[in-house]
Amino acid sequence: MLEYTIHSFEELQDLIFKDCFDEKTMRFRDNYVYRGMCDKDYQLKSKLNRVCGHDLSLEASINRSFLKYGYADVKDCSSFWQMLALGQHYGLPTRLLDWTYSPLVAAHFATEDIYKYDCDGVIYRISMNAGRNKLPRCLKEELDKDSAQSFTLSMLDAHAKNLEEFKALSPDPYFVFFEPASQTNRITNQYALFSMTSDPSYSLLDLLSDDPLDTLTKIIIPKETKLEIRDKLDYINISERLIFPGLDGICSWITRRYADLGHKYNKQR
Repeated sequence: MLEYTIHSFEELQDLIFKDCFDEKTMRFRDNYVYRGMCDKDYQLKSKLNRVCGHDLSLEASINRSFLKYGYADVKDCSSFWQMLALGQHYGLPTRLLDWTYSPLVAAHFATEDIYKYDCDGVIYRISMNAGRNKLPRCLKEELDKDSAQSFTLSMLDAHAKNLEEFKALSPDPYFVFFEPASQTNRITNQYALFSMTSDPSYSLLDLLSDDPLDTLTKIIIPKETKLEIRDKLDYINISERLIFPGLDGICSWITRRYADLGHKYNKQR
């Protein structure tokens, strides 16, 4: 993958908006989605792989327990995929990996943790054409038919109703991007979508070996730059108050806002 290190908020903006003017539409458009993490050494691993890497067959039990004990909140989900997305947003260990269309929302996730300001953060940027050459023919045709880059719930449901059927579409592992319905404000405000592999024993990186070098980009945010970017994101209303609407988001924002981060991490200024 390509790798860049940025040293200011302005450098971040220059990098993410570079070459994104579309001559065809005469608009600023790009073909990327983003994922921010507070530590550059964190891998592109789903929570299922981090929690249950010792036994990925536990996935079925996890999903069954979520449906059983969370029934009051998930009973109106018309699709298995929507239930899975809802669980992901509330911390369920799933094979889904969160992405956002917004590079600044990704920057929020790279800089939100007040206990990680001694670590470099990271934003991953990936082309939505990534892995398309490995898609089963029926899924590739589905995208082509609608000139789409990611799957909706109905598009997935047309070919697979659950994880077993999803895997059975191809003998070879693959992954897709899909967008859940805007069932919660969190999904909407995070401009969210997910990647999902057909076999959780394969990571996203495992399935990108045949893609061009610039398919995946790693943008390093040095620890010396984190707080500047964090404070400037707050000024443009990219904060927990927007990303996690509700009392938990407000309390997280207040905690970070009043933490003595400046004296601890901006000494060099």
